[in-house]
Amino acid sequence: MNQQQIEVSKNVLVQCLGLRPGETLAVVADDAKRELAESIYEAGKELGAEAMLLVMKERSRSGEEPPAPIAEAMARADVAVCVTRHSVTHTQARKNAAAAGTRVATMPGMTEDMFLNGAITAEYTQVKALTERVTDMLTAGKEVRIEKEGRSLSFSIHGRNGVPSTGMYLNPGESGNLPSGEAYIAPVEGQGEGRIIVDGSIAGIGALPEPIELTIEGGRLIAATGENGKKLLSVLGDGYGRYLGEFGIGTNNKARITGVVLEDEKVYSTIHIAFGSNNTFGGTVAAGVHIDAVVQKPDVYIDDVLIMRQGELQS
Repeated sequence: MNQQQIEVSKNVLVQCLGLRPGETLAVVADDAKRELAESIYEAGKELGAEAMLLVMKERSRSGEEPPAPIAEAMARADVAVCVTRHSVTHTQARKNAAAAGTRVATMPGMTEDMFLNGAITAEYTQVKALTERVTDMLTAGKEVRIEKEGRSLSFSIHGRNGVPSTGMYLNPGESGNLPSGEAYIAPVEGQGEGRIIVDGSIAGIGALPEPIELTIEGGRLIAATGENGKKLLSVLGDGYGRYLGEFGIGTNNKARITGVVLEDEKVYSTIHIAFGSNNTFGGTVAAGVHIDAVVQKPDVYIDDVLIMRQGELQS
């Protein structure tokens, strides 16, 4: 087992999750990510926690629920870390665990490289400060407009609260991704209109060799160009999966576009939109799928005020 991974795991468990000796730690993995999960499990044991390693069959897509016994173990632990190929972030299991007071970190698609480099190495007190500032801007806003390469997409966030994913989950019920650094919000369902160029990556597809254009009408994705656009439509299906479910802004200056959306959506200078479930963070869509699409260096307006110019947040 990689000792460096165990040392990084210890750092993450203490700094980001505040794990203390004697606490219960549930490490949830699937077959694809078992090795990384074992490093976290070993680190938990070395820190004096009552650590458990729970391995499940790989889910078929992001947003699919884990088996009930794993969901129950998450809800009964002090700290839960989920290292899986597909994301359990937007699942009822994660939501219920947080509601029960568990401190939860999800690491969908985590790779060995990401574990040792990039976003995980950020100074998280700085990430937290910026994330909270951007979250406040989202919460105060009513309307978002994203502009890039002559395309424009607008949608309402009126009455919705921004959510900070700071990378620091130290209090009961706090949860989010690791590595982290994003502020996000659930757009009002049924109100998005326009087109957007996606040129970063898409969850489950990876880094995009060429940009795709998405067309949204009545808050639903109705068209997507190119081969990867077809793939996206296929994964989302024809139902609630096509609803515009999330708008997020990356706040981690150490994050890189790697093709793994867990890191890609945290990159400072990017935004992302997602389709599908948002009922776990303030929306009403429960689709059993949640797919993020990352956009590099756009212009972003909240209530007609420019808050991001070509990826740079304006002070």
